[in-house]
Amino acid sequence: MSLDLASQVLELVRAAGLTGEADVYVERETFALTRFANSFIHQNVADDTTTVWLRLHADGRTVATSTTNTTPDGLRTLVSNSAAAVKHAPADPGWPGLTPPAPLAGEPGFDEATADADPAERAERVRAFVAATGGLTAAGYCRTRRWEVSYANTAGQAVTSRSTEAAIDGVARHQGSDGVARQASVRLADLDGALLGTRAAAKARAGVDPVELPPGRYEVVFEPTAVADLLENLAIWGFNGKALAERQTFVELGAAQFDPSVTIVDDPFASGSPGLAFDAEGTPKRRLVLVDAGVTTAVVHDRRTAKLLGGDAVSTGHALLGGGGLGAIPVNPGLLPGTGSSPGAGDNPVVDPAAAGLIGAVERGLLVTDLWYTRVLDPKTLAMTGLTRNGVWLIEDGKVAAPVQNLRFTQSYPQALRPGAVKAIGPVAVVLPGELVPRWSRAPALHLAEWNFTGNASG
Repeated sequence: MSLDLASQVLELVRAAGLTGEADVYVERETFALTRFANSFIHQNVADDTTTVWLRLHADGRTVATSTTNTTPDGLRTLVSNSAAAVKHAPADPGWPGLTPPAPLAGEPGFDEATADADPAERAERVRAFVAATGGLTAAGYCRTRRWEVSYANTAGQAVTSRSTEAAIDGVARHQGSDGVARQASVRLADLDGALLGTRAAAKARAGVDPVELPPGRYEVVFEPTAVADLLENLAIWGFNGKALAERQTFVELGAAQFDPSVTIVDDPFASGSPGLAFDAEGTPKRRLVLVDAGVTTAVVHDRRTAKLLGGDAVSTGHALLGGGGLGAIPVNPGLLPGTGSSPGAGDNPVVDPAAAGLIGAVERGLLVTDLWYTRVLDPKTLAMTGLTRNGVWLIEDGKVAAPVQNLRFTQSYPQALRPGAVKAIGPVAVVLPGELVPRWSRAPALHLAEWNFTGNASG
């Protein structure tokens, strides 16, 4: 259906006698959200919207318009409005041309049961999460999404793709202490509300009466929920072709900027990870290695940033709708797990099983569940500031010793992953949901030699 809509719009463009180039991106997104607070579901919403985006490039000018009115009259209005607007658009010397015909490299995960999930199925997982907290106050959401997207242009490219996503993000609270658990997948069936609720509750109970530690550099074990923030910010501000062309990133292609244990990939076809097979410009996606055994090997591009950088740069299939100002960014970044044996649950329910195997090697350091409110201080070094939340614990002699009050940090993310600074990477990666744009991280736990904490609860 969505490819038919795209073809209809292109036919209307031709019938209107418009010269130049045109492309159409059609997305049908079915989104459903079940939210809970005070341990009760208080909201269930659903939205099923088809949006059509049309770009016209004529006489050196470009305009992009969209509509959710997919009737014949709505599509004709979209074309006529675009034709009128392009005459008054500013000159566009950076126009990179349209994506030529190219086959897709694969198809991301799709699950019919998730696509058709009803409120009762989401409520079942919420109920399990809340029950597993054992009477603690719980809040969060369970969501499902289905995407069907198509792209067609006047250069002959015509492709279609689909994917599904399910995610749970929940917090348990006990005497002012919060514990969190979250997970995403292509399949709603992969999400165990009881398991996640048990983990969040254990963290909340173990976080009561935290001690205050002085600022300083501490050895750390980051759980996957914290590692996801590293991956997202490295993706947005680091492996960004526009930032590289403008010399606003730490990236030096071909340089050993990371520890040899670090390999970062962007992979829309990874098992269990949602994604799409092409970008907003119709360029097919593929598995792209950004860091290979510590060496920075690539940044991502859309067609504009590839033209801006020049040389042998080409689009990697990372154009975003309306993302010209930010540039292209990876939306499926993943840190490859370490090679150790799979961890068990460990002897402390506070520790995410994905991080359990890393605690024993720490003589004195911190276990960090989550990073939040992270902001860029210097894009050239990717120096960030932010706060811990949802649980921090002191580790002594390989064991979790005491809860710690939240800390502020100021830290260059690449510097924290520099050669020699990564002590271990957990053997299991977890798919975690992002929020800024549809984005998912595949994150293992991470043991780092140091992290610079610059403030505590007193200031």
